[in-house]
Amino acid sequence: MKFTVFGATGFIGSHLCRHLRGQGHEVYTPARVDEAALDRPLGHTVYCIGKTANYRDDAGATVEAHVGLFARILGAARFDSLLYLSSTRLYDSCAGECGEDRALMLNPGEPRHLFDLSKALGEALCHASGRREVRIARLASVYSDALESANFLHGLVKSALRGKTVKVGAPANAARDYIHCDDVCRVLEAIALRGMRPVYNVASGENVTNERLFALLSELCGVTIEGEPPDPGLSFPAIRIAAIAEDFGIRPESLESRLRRMIPAAPARRRVGGRP
Repeated sequence: MKFTVFGATGFIGSHLCRHLRGQGHEVYTPARVDEAALDRPLGHTVYCIGKTANYRDDAGATVEAHVGLFARILGAARFDSLLYLSSTRLYDSCAGECGEDRALMLNPGEPRHLFDLSKALGEALCHASGRREVRIARLASVYSDALESANFLHGLVKSALRGKTVKVGAPANAARDYIHCDDVCRVLEAIALRGMRPVYNVASGENVTNERLFALLSELCGVTIEGEPPDPGLSFPAIRIAAIAEDFGIRPESLESRLRRMIPAAPARRRVGGRP
């Protein structure tokens, strides 16, 4: 089967390409501005281009990455399916459990919502196309064993593995849904090949509070992790993942289970004087 991955050099895109090739698929990885890609059949296409941590630095580039480039591919490319990677951050202003049909609450006057609004506009283009083979995947917080991207969890784990007291400027009751990139890649492949719905949540279905995460890393790494006091004004929606379970039989691994396999012997090494 042929796949095309736009954004193949990024965190998600690079992992996805390795996974797809490992499954025996042909994978084409055009450069971001390769107009020649629009003149050839692309097969099952996954749009992984985006700006995350630095999205506020250049609002125009963020909108171009999430909307402009995607609009050109959607309008001109020849594909068997097209999967747009969005984010479960779109639910951040909601309460309770959030399924794919949840109404979103976004505020153009809130600087943090620039990312959310641009992703929502990319999603709107998918819906407006009226094409059943155009689908959306809303990703939760993705992590990997290699800890290579500059996200909150990777930074925290790397600090804990250094074996010193870690101070974190985040409240203990803040929570996120974490999903490993291996599970993400399995789900994205399944959506591209067998997806039946316009939108899928790609998450573990379990929120992990900072308090629980700090305690787990303290146990595994033998360090002390200090966070900010709980903020009573915070609330974090739970992400509903029934669609990927029902359609593909995929149930992502929990963060705790994965971390215990990633760093199983850190305390023992420290007790005998070894380095992490």
